[in-house]
Amino acid sequence: MTSGSRSSAKPLDHVRVLLLACLPQHAVSRLTLRLTRLRTRLKDPVVRWFIRAYGADMDEAAERDPAAYPTFNAFFTRPLRPGARPIAGDEKTPVSPVDGRVSQAGRIEAGRLYQAKGIDYGLPDLLGGDPRDAEPFMDGAFATLYLAPGDYHRIHMPLTGRLRRMCHVPGRLWSVAPWTVRSVPGLFARNERVVALFDTDRGPFGLVLVGAINVAAIETVWAGLVTPPRGRSVIHTEYRDHGPLIRRGSEMGRFNMGSTVIVLTPPGIPLDQVPAPGERVRVGMELGRTRGTGGPAPEMA
Repeated sequence: MTSGSRSSAKPLDHVRVLLLACLPQHAVSRLTLRLTRLRTRLKDPVVRWFIRAYGADMDEAAERDPAAYPTFNAFFTRPLRPGARPIAGDEKTPVSPVDGRVSQAGRIEAGRLYQAKGIDYGLPDLLGGDPRDAEPFMDGAFATLYLAPGDYHRIHMPLTGRLRRMCHVPGRLWSVAPWTVRSVPGLFARNERVVALFDTDRGPFGLVLVGAINVAAIETVWAGLVTPPRGRSVIHTEYRDHGPLIRRGSEMGRFNMGSTVIVLTPPGIPLDQVPAPGERVRVGMELGRTRGTGGPAPEMA
């Protein structure tokens, strides 16, 4: 772990962080929630500008006509056409849950995750403070995946799993863009987030859905729209053996505006095929290699 080395943050990064700290982050995000759900004639020119500015690929969308979406949020969370993301490997192969870029990936060392040069943070803090949730992932692996505004914003399962526990952690709403990641210590353990812990045939795995400014809400397929609580209490929901079983490659949630997903696996499920930081990943791309071969790769509906 390299927490003792000098940070890679640039002087301009610190200025931008200071300006962001002065904003009412939650109020801005709640306003974004309302504006992105308005049915208005301004929606079409805004969507066309967004496609040009961020390079959103409408050829991959189930509905390619931007005018067909009733609201900006409907466009932003658009589904992909069938077959757009083939799922690699067999049922034992962990795959990427999102389209985006690798922020960092590696081993969880002494219960800490690497964020950026000179910055790491604690696994128990990330998961809401209960060391029992962190224990299975000690000496395991992680992959932090950043979704830019132009990316597909639905989240899919890396492995078939049954939901065991969900933890909803209130916090700040810092941007999760690269300039804040290299500037704000413990960013992912400070922002609001939803932690979903699953049991699989290979062992446990976790997905941490990290909120950010303008991420007006996070959705899951089992709980619907999750609006972060106004208080400071961590909310745990236990499912034990009664949680939903979600198939590998199937949708498990979505971001309303962009953010970050952190994949957590125990030592028995290596993430040894994650690309280098800054490289792209796509839903269904192999993140870890397994022995044996499976049948034909299924396609995401």
